[in-house]
Amino acid sequence: MSYSNYPSSTSPENTGGSSPNDNRKLIYGILIAALVGTWGYILFDKNKSSEKINELTTQYTAADSSRSAVELEYNDALARMDSLTGSNTKLSGELAARKSQIDSLKNNIKNELAKKDADLKKVHQMVAQLNGKITDLLTQIDQLKQENQTLITANQDLTTQRDTVTAQKTRVEQTLTQTEADKEHVEDVGSTLHASNINIAAIDIKGSGKEKVTTTAKRTDVLRISFDLDENRIAPSGSKELYVCVTGPDGHPITIPANGSGTFTTRDEGDKVFTNKLDVQYEQGKRLPVSFDWKPETGKYQTGDYKIEIYQNGYKIGEGTKELKKGGLFS
Repeated sequence: MSYSNYPSSTSPENTGGSSPNDNRKLIYGILIAALVGTWGYILFDKNKSSEKINELTTQYTAADSSRSAVELEYNDALARMDSLTGSNTKLSGELAARKSQIDSLKNNIKNELAKKDADLKKVHQMVAQLNGKITDLLTQIDQLKQENQTLITANQDLTTQRDTVTAQKTRVEQTLTQTEADKEHVEDVGSTLHASNINIAAIDIKGSGKEKVTTTAKRTDVLRISFDLDENRIAPSGSKELYVCVTGPDGHPITIPANGSGTFTTRDEGDKVFTNKLDVQYEQGKRLPVSFDWKPETGKYQTGDYKIEIYQNGYKIGEGTKELKKGGLFS
């Protein structure tokens, strides 16, 4: 009996072996198990991804909330700063330097917040530092405002005192001006000369030139008027104008155009006609005798009283009268 290593063309009966259908079932089972495992893994991974997304979303939300909180804090600081600069547009000296530091810190915060991965902890610290600087600046400004108000009050007091002093000064100046005016008036009046020893003599001049005092009008050739200008320690030395006013017996002023009669202004009587004008040289503090002859233009005198007034510096300084009588048969 011989055995061959080649199988026969006819299939032997499978007694106790597996069929092809069983192999396919196995393969299908493996494939189904693999598919189930894959889907299970996918579902598991999806759940993990969802958890990761939720975690990241939570972290992002928290980060965004932190950024918003920091930005809100920063904006509040900016609002305080805007209020500060709005009410204090001009800062000088140390305050201006502090303001410059604050502006620099603001720029640093702004630049950090502009970054996508901004360091919020650092920003928070910088905002806290910014608030501290703003608070210090506000405190210093409030202190300066109080000091300024004190200065304003003091300045108002000084202004009131100045106005009071100015008013007093004005009153004093007015008083001084009035006093000076009064002084000048007193000096002016005091410097006015005074005439004394006034004498009026009717003179009869003979053909030989001899003079004789008379009392009759028809024998009177001239009226000789004499007086003394008394000592005056105020009137300065120099030329003095004297106005002589002669009023005739008829009550009318007598003018002599040939001697330059005219008008002058008196202090108390207004304008007045003068008969004659004299210029004399007066020496301060000394008595000066004055004498002059007056003769009417016609050379004739009326009977009656002749009134003679002497003026200087606008004031009447002396007067006298002379009566000329009507002559008798043998006068």
